[in-house]
Amino acid sequence: MDFFEAIEKRYSFRGEYTDKTVSKQDMRKILDAGIRAPSGRNGQTTSFIAVTDKDLLKKIAGVIDKPCVKTAPLIIAVLTEKVEVFEGRSFEIEDYGAAVENILLAATALGYASLWLDGYTGSGNNSRRLAEILDVPSHLTVRTILPVGVPAEEGKQRERKAFEERVYLEKYR
Repeated sequence: MDFFEAIEKRYSFRGEYTDKTVSKQDMRKILDAGIRAPSGRNGQTTSFIAVTDKDLLKKIAGVIDKPCVKTAPLIIAVLTEKVEVFEGRSFEIEDYGAAVENILLAATALGYASLWLDGYTGSGNNSRRLAEILDVPSHLTVRTILPVGVPAEEGKQRERKAFEERVYLEKYR
């Protein structure tokens, strides 16, 4: 699948996954896409934990009780570190956003579905609970989790506003 087709086909999958695993080769390609994302001042503030162990997957589903989390054969935990890289600024949020988008597009290109679960991960003490399950050191933050797998039911991208409603040439309107 080419790049633009992956963009058109990427959608947020909230349903159940089949029991088909994500191959190690595909998992590596997906994670490499995250590593290769842009990073402010090359701070490389984002790291990842790929979880395939059934006991750990079950514990994660105990924190975020959603069908896609309960049935995912792979969950990628996206971690960030606040590192000041330019005039007292850290680009951890920008870095992690770019990494997640690369991961979502790579997963789509390889025939998988995923979902950016930022809201659920950051709710209450979920981030801390996930950090405890995954032995994440305290200087890192579990920013989101991304369940990845073959969807039991195909989905499609939700409607987007027309190009002309969101893109302006030269000046706003």
